[in-house]
Amino acid sequence: MAVSPVKEKSSVVGGKKHKDIKSLNGRQKAAIFLVSVGEEISSKIMEQLREDEIEKLVFEIARTETIDSELKDAVLQEFQDLMVAQNFITTGGIDYARGLLEKSLGSQKAIEIINRLTSSLQVRPFDFIRRTDPSHLLNFIQQEHPQTIALILAYLEANKASIILQNLPDEIQSDVARRIATMDRTSPDVLREVERVLEKKLSTLSSEDYTAAGGVESIVDILNLVDRSSEKSIIEALEDEDPDLAEEIKKRMFVFEDIVMLDDRAIQKVLREVNMEELAKALKIVDTEVQDKIFRNMSKRAASMLKEEMEYMGPTRLKDVEEAQQKIVSIIRHLEDNGDIVIARSEEDEMIV
Repeated sequence: MAVSPVKEKSSVVGGKKHKDIKSLNGRQKAAIFLVSVGEEISSKIMEQLREDEIEKLVFEIARTETIDSELKDAVLQEFQDLMVAQNFITTGGIDYARGLLEKSLGSQKAIEIINRLTSSLQVRPFDFIRRTDPSHLLNFIQQEHPQTIALILAYLEANKASIILQNLPDEIQSDVARRIATMDRTSPDVLREVERVLEKKLSTLSSEDYTAAGGVESIVDILNLVDRSSEKSIIEALEDEDPDLAEEIKKRMFVFEDIVMLDDRAIQKVLREVNMEELAKALKIVDTEVQDKIFRNMSKRAASMLKEEMEYMGPTRLKDVEEAQQKIVSIIRHLEDNGDIVIARSEEDEMIV
């Protein structure tokens, strides 16, 4: 009697056959995980992802035909190991996590999990710092070199970094802001050295890859949350030290679409200073929320004239639109500097009555 050959187990994930978990990349593992946990849990997870990430995952899921039970179990086990390790890390840092994993899973398995976690999940440096109360952190770091302070603030959430920046001594405030704005990428050697110096007081993390931090957007996020007087003094000092950088920061701190944050009275003051043709250009490519905010604060006749101007203007170069928007932003900033209007910086800003 002929014996049928035993079929080798394999799964079709992402349009390709895979025999074991080692042949899968991170996205393919994520696809298997989402398929395995069901639609309800998967949908909640996807709500936390960016649109481009969702598209890539959905593409992988669509190309996944069969998943062998052993491969599925291996993927779920890996996710569980990573979640456990992440929990250990947030509780007591990398060394604490490694110690616990070694005791429960053995040295080799612990090393594999920690390596996967720090590379695939991009554990950022200064994790313990990010969970430290800003007032305690301020007391600790204000005696450090401005470059060290800038490096730490670049890795903090903007709301915490803003609290620390506005409370730094005046003589180093603008220096730290400038260093954050001009920071690009920091090598792991530098990060490890800074962490080594701080390790007696802070729990630290190391990174095996160059990590992007700082830059103009980083300092803009921070300055948008500091109080107006601190922001003004920092910008003025930067204008003396590096006028081009100060101008770039000012341009990004209040973009044209932020006009919806102004109250009606402020909008009306702005409109008195704005040329109708420039306003028509500026409104060409914005969403209806911004347009409606403007129209509501004009007389019916003026709003009708503005709509006609926009309609008959014809195609307009993007550069011209952006220049018109920037002119209006400059008017808004000028009115704020003179105290004629108030721009709400955050939900915590006090109302002026």
